[in-house]
Amino acid sequence: MTNSLRPHGYQRTPLPPAREAEPTPPTPHSDTAGHQTGPPAAPDRPKPKQRDAFFDNAKYLAIVLVAMGHAWEPLTDHSRTAEALYMTLYTFHMPAFILISGYFSRSFDMRPDRLKRLITGIAVPYLIFEIAYTFFKRWADDDPTYDFSLLDPWYLTWFLIALFVWRVTTPIWKIIRWPVPLSLAIATLASVSPDIGDDLDLQRVLQFLPFFVIGLHMKPEHFQKMRGPRMRMLALPVFACAFVFAYWAGPRMNSAWFYRRDSVQELAAAPWTGPVMTLALFGCSMVLVTCFFAWVPRRRMWFTALGAGTLYGYLLHGFLAKGSRFWGWYDENPWLHEPLGEIVVTIIAATVITLLCTPPVQRVFRFAMEPKMAWAFRKDPAEQARQRTTTAA
Repeated sequence: MTNSLRPHGYQRTPLPPAREAEPTPPTPHSDTAGHQTGPPAAPDRPKPKQRDAFFDNAKYLAIVLVAMGHAWEPLTDHSRTAEALYMTLYTFHMPAFILISGYFSRSFDMRPDRLKRLITGIAVPYLIFEIAYTFFKRWADDDPTYDFSLLDPWYLTWFLIALFVWRVTTPIWKIIRWPVPLSLAIATLASVSPDIGDDLDLQRVLQFLPFFVIGLHMKPEHFQKMRGPRMRMLALPVFACAFVFAYWAGPRMNSAWFYRRDSVQELAAAPWTGPVMTLALFGCSMVLVTCFFAWVPRRRMWFTALGAGTLYGYLLHGFLAKGSRFWGWYDENPWLHEPLGEIVVTIIAATVITLLCTPPVQRVFRFAMEPKMAWAFRKDPAEQARQRTTTAA
């Protein structure tokens, strides 16, 4: 809300007295030889790029939904309502997050500075957290023989591998003629290809690929259309219908379809269901993603700044999410499976992920999530020239 409302009888402050016009500073000009004879103009300093509150809000809300989904998973065996909420959520929360990732990858190319950020911001955090998660599982799950494997992402680290692959292939998706249909064809073929295996979690990489490609080719006006008042009115009944359908389908459907990590053969389903489910889930996901964006606030909110730390919250909350299973919190507290307990679990999940996205947590874990690593790279002459120009300005 703004402070535009004033009490009756409010009088505006008189305008200050006009001041004499100050002399206009001389502008530079050149003589016939082309030499500058006037004082040089001050170079324009590049203004810092402003973050879009809409996207930060969307990232924060999406990561909160991710944490809620992980908290609800142990509840789905005892509560049909929790299962319906879980299935509805898993239809759109990661697709929304991936679509945003694609949108912000539009400018990616093979320029050295961007490749460095790809390594320090994605590849290195993957290595660090894959090792950290392995040690955590050995200790928390009392499994000291659990093997290290950088080719088999454990739990949440699959997203880093996927984002690395998607971003590296961005130049290809930007030059081909029909990127979205091609990505859908690849996702469909992956769903019926059990030989892909678990290396780098390629099933997920390929089956979630269409959402990244769509984000890669979206423009600001596309998001503007999603945020219209008509879309907001339609979003609520659409979500209600999705929940009702999920409530009906819960006992009849394998929720593993929503993870996109298995082929149809591994799910023990008929081969024809692979293409059908891939395309059906894609359509449902895009509808709910649109409804989600319709209700994302456009203005700055109290949580807007947390949108810059969503990857911190994503990777760090995995220790608590998995620890709650390893230590039997859900089994030792039966009241968590009651309606009040489910509400408490939801609130705890939202609170924890919010705290993990805050600037103090970012400062503590920046060494792992955004390491500088200047020692690991050669100095690029073009980048040095840009830095000298910026410093001189």
